[in-house]
Amino acid sequence: MSVPAVSGASNFFANVGATTDTTATKSASGEQTLGKDAFLELLVASLKYQDPSSPMDTSELMAQTTQLSTMEQLVSLTTMAQQSFALQQRSSAAAFVGQYVSYLDGNGNTVKGQVESVDLTGTDPLLKIGTASVSLSYISGVVSKPADPASDPSAKAASSGATTQA
Repeated sequence: MSVPAVSGASNFFANVGATTDTTATKSASGEQTLGKDAFLELLVASLKYQDPSSPMDTSELMAQTTQLSTMEQLVSLTTMAQQSFALQQRSSAAAFVGQYVSYLDGNGNTVKGQVESVDLTGTDPLLKIGTASVSLSYISGVVSKPADPASDPSAKAASSGATTQA
């Protein structure tokens, strides 16, 4: 017994990328990639519209299921790596409290000062040095404590209102 193919089923996959899909995400290179939901929709659609006289090969189905599982694990791994990096940044910033550091101010001058506190409320930790709030990424080094902080002109610049970098 011959069953006619469903009309339009062969064109289903040809037009998938032609429409705007809310489940598609933009990658760093700007290309569209399939998300988990879009992948599952395509898999269900291919099973739904397959020719009953020649069903999908089980090894092909297993390969697609494995690809989905691998994709989910990679997304999970990426999320964990991002969280680990954020925690590492926060730990590093907290270790600077009480240390003397140097950074470049808005004019390109090297400023030295003691880290008084750390603001962890944003995505990037901010170190409070005098009246300046300096992003952790702008710290250029750890310096030795000046012999007399009152006589160190860069320490005065840090406490007298150096520009804020975020």
